[in-house]
Amino acid sequence: MKEKVVLAYSGGLDTTAIIPWLKENYDYDVVCCCIDVGQGNELDGLEERAKLSGAEKLYILNVIDEFCDDYIVPCVQAHSVYENKYLLGTSMARPLIAKKLVEIARKEGAVAICHGATGKGNDQVRFELGIKALAPDLKIIAPWRCNETWKMQSREDEIEYCHQHGIDLPFSADSSYSRDRNLWHISHEGLELEDPANEPNYDHLLVLGVTPEKAPDKAEYVTMTFEKGVPTSLNGEKMKVSEIITKLNELGGKNGIGIVDIVENRVVGMKSRGVYETPGGTILMEAHQQLEELILDRATYEVKKEMGDKFAQIVYEGKWFTPLREAIQAFIESTQEYVTGEVKFKLYKGNIIKAGTTSPYSLYSESLASFTTGELYDHHDAEGFINLFGLPLKVRAMKKLAREAEEAKKAEK
Repeated sequence: MKEKVVLAYSGGLDTTAIIPWLKENYDYDVVCCCIDVGQGNELDGLEERAKLSGAEKLYILNVIDEFCDDYIVPCVQAHSVYENKYLLGTSMARPLIAKKLVEIARKEGAVAICHGATGKGNDQVRFELGIKALAPDLKIIAPWRCNETWKMQSREDEIEYCHQHGIDLPFSADSSYSRDRNLWHISHEGLELEDPANEPNYDHLLVLGVTPEKAPDKAEYVTMTFEKGVPTSLNGEKMKVSEIITKLNELGGKNGIGIVDIVENRVVGMKSRGVYETPGGTILMEAHQQLEELILDRATYEVKKEMGDKFAQIVYEGKWFTPLREAIQAFIESTQEYVTGEVKFKLYKGNIIKAGTTSPYSLYSESLASFTTGELYDHHDAEGFINLFGLPLKVRAMKKLAREAEEAKKAEK
């Protein structure tokens, strides 16, 4: 009986070519595994394609709700944004995919896991760190790093290789954007984006929405509720998190929300330029932060921001299955105990505009914040506070003046 390898399978040209390559170079039985994190119609026809390509078996695992509840929600609660712009769409999904690949490998008794990530990208790091953390005994095969046996350097090469092995599928050799899609976002790289001097061709590029210029001229109001930092309803209707994100994608896409063009620093050391569409995620992040502003005290808010930035780095670098991620997430979850309330905003041509926030746990006091003097706050108390708060500045200035006076006296002599 042949040994088995589990292939992270998308059905695209790369992973289709990998199937005969694995059989030819390793003599493995290939078990394909497609993890559905919200790719939509990209999964159509996968069973037939995998079979025609020589796979022994295909698993298609729908993990959308697990993705939303256990990976997206913690990142939203932490307000994790990599390098101030990237909402971690691809990064969040990779540890879950790695986890499921390991589960299938155990179920099938496989000796190896194979992925189609290139040797220049972040995904090879994320997949392999996840696999190493969960199954250190499994062999990892990355064809794009196998210089002696993986001779293909272009789509034309891969199509020809497939034809040579009796796989005649309707793949095109035309160049297109390199994309990654899930329920949270879609990323675009390649073509004109490879030169940061070029403006993106949005008419050709966008998938989930439109540019702000093409969005409706009328604002659209949206209301959301949260319970302990978890979104629970949208426009008065109770929904699962996955349903809320799906609906927000529709609303955000229509109104030109969440289009980001960035040059980011990859884990492997190079800079890369990409355009990300995250319409629903951008709205959800903003809504959650809008509610937290009312509820968290200043000191907690400051530390949480630092932890959120660190959490983003951890997720981006593929270190999900680490004690540090667990520890930071535990801190974040503790801050969410009272993040409950309702958020209202309007969407207008790429903007998310506040329209009112309420919470039973709000720390905002109208009587304190207003210009009217109340019982809890006497304006005269501020004088003593400022004297103490500014004491280091005043002492420093006094010492400076004394030194200058001393130097002036010496100069006169």
